[in-house]
Amino acid sequence: MNKKGVSAKEAGDVSLGGKLSVPRLGFGAMRITGEGIFGPPKDRQGALAVLRRAVELGVRFIDTADSYGPDVSEELISEALFPYPKDLVVATKGGWLRPGPNQWTHDASPAHLRKAIEGSLKRLRSDRIDLYQLHVPDLAVPFEDSVQTLAQLQQDGKIRLIGLSNVTKEHIERARKIVPIVSVQNRYSFADREWDYVVDYCEQNAIAFIPWSPLGAGKAVGEILHRIANAHRRTPMQIALAWLLRRSPIMLPIPGTTSIEHLEENVGASSLRLTQTEFEELYGVPHLAV
Repeated sequence: MNKKGVSAKEAGDVSLGGKLSVPRLGFGAMRITGEGIFGPPKDRQGALAVLRRAVELGVRFIDTADSYGPDVSEELISEALFPYPKDLVVATKGGWLRPGPNQWTHDASPAHLRKAIEGSLKRLRSDRIDLYQLHVPDLAVPFEDSVQTLAQLQQDGKIRLIGLSNVTKEHIERARKIVPIVSVQNRYSFADREWDYVVDYCEQNAIAFIPWSPLGAGKAVGEILHRIANAHRRTPMQIALAWLLRRSPIMLPIPGTTSIEHLEENVGASSLRLTQTEFEELYGVPHLAV
């Protein structure tokens, strides 16, 4: 494959609420932080180079969160890419905290979300977040209160579009009674299809679906995947991404990496087209419980 010709734009576009359109292969910026998604990366210049190369490769959707680092991922994005290309969408999230390596705690309270959006705006050097996502429902806070807060921040002009992450269909339906929801971000891959019904719901309602852990965390690199990869002279990970792109036109995978080589490999999946038989073979792989 000629890496010079690789472009995320070959995957086609997906709409975000009819307001924005981006190529269907984005970049997830969680892993550019330190070990355990905590603190700065070991190779800061390398992280900055990966972000810049992603944009050079046609990526126009970068997903991050204030809890990645915390703060570090957003700071690196602005350092690498500001002033941003006019067509670049930087999406971030709030409502989950990172108190230490490999630790998560909840806080989707209205007070915290208002504080979180101000922090993200400052770190990203932006007047408005293109897409702001509730990172995860907080069992200690009424879900409607969290969503209503985002709706108010949207009315205040600090958020353009609103999305949800780590949610059920019921959450999406409840949120849509308050404010338009343009995206849903859940864990999903050809080998991890717990949220199949949410993907179908999103497709029926023109809501972009952003799968995290889109490569199945390497859990399903088995015989079928290798056979199909060999037939296309591609890597198993490219096949896994191509499967996602074929699964639904509203799919927006966001594979992340700290390596330019792996970034180029991932973006190379944009031009890969699986046959219906290959797609069905992979869909038939037994679901792996996580």
